[in-house]
Amino acid sequence: MSDAFAHATVLLHEAVEALQVKPDGVYVDGTFGRGGHSRLILEKLGENGKLIALDKDPTAVAAGKMIGDARFQMVHSGFEHLGAVLRELGVESVDGVLLDLGVSSPQLDDERRGFSFRFDAPLDMRMDTSSGQTAAEWLATADEGELAEVIRDYGEERFARQIARAIIAARQERAILTTQQLVDVVARCVRTREAGKNPATRTFQAIRIHLNRELEELENVLPQCVGFLKPGGRMAIISFHSLEDRIVKRFLRDMAQGDKLPKSVPIRAADIPQGRLHLAGKAIRASAAEVASNPRARSAVLRVAERAAIGGASG
Repeated sequence: MSDAFAHATVLLHEAVEALQVKPDGVYVDGTFGRGGHSRLILEKLGENGKLIALDKDPTAVAAGKMIGDARFQMVHSGFEHLGAVLRELGVESVDGVLLDLGVSSPQLDDERRGFSFRFDAPLDMRMDTSSGQTAAEWLATADEGELAEVIRDYGEERFARQIARAIIAARQERAILTTQQLVDVVARCVRTREAGKNPATRTFQAIRIHLNRELEELENVLPQCVGFLKPGGRMAIISFHSLEDRIVKRFLRDMAQGDKLPKSVPIRAADIPQGRLHLAGKAIRASAAEVASNPRARSAVLRVAERAAIGGASG
């Protein structure tokens, strides 16, 4: 791979195996990244198979365009628009959808992106650098209440209120434009942190999630995945923190349970509406060997579900 920033795909084989790729199937990789999952799916597809990949990051899209395979199509779009993309391509249903959530290694390792506090760089944090507000722009305009709410809810940071006040005070003296400036502001407020963790870890996560609408987009795409899956089709989702995994776990559970009826309703068990999904095994985590070679895999959780053979295949 001719990319300046190498990317070790987490749970590569586990996720693709979970899709149970059919040679002539149609699949969606909703988070192309640097194409680890996509390339393995293509290896398993036959000549009549098809893979559609989405990514909102222009750099990832450029990497995808380098794949010279007639079975593969790269689309510059966030997965929130999965349904619209498939309809525009004339695809009515698919055999599998893969989502690898969160920020990728190349995004973290490219100091120009401003995702990491390991480099002193401009505060950007946008996954799609072609549109939207940068982190620096948001920090310059958000009021104390909004700052505290975002840092508390998306970063699960107990010092959120103190950090918000410090940001307001700091920006009155000079604009917060770089990652190091933000780290310095946060460090003055966070008195304790887990061993080996930068005091700004939770704040950076919170701002990134907020700017990119990561949780809202996840909540929006999950029903679309179910709607486009053929009966027997599978969805495999890799999450990296508790907020993502909580949304995925609850959605899959609710879709597997189906419509809930009052206990007093006289109805035979066979007539109870069934769920649209079947859960496919337990959550899968990275092996000790994978975590040792790629520490970013330690928090990864893979959840898999299969479309039940009921109802329509598209929606």
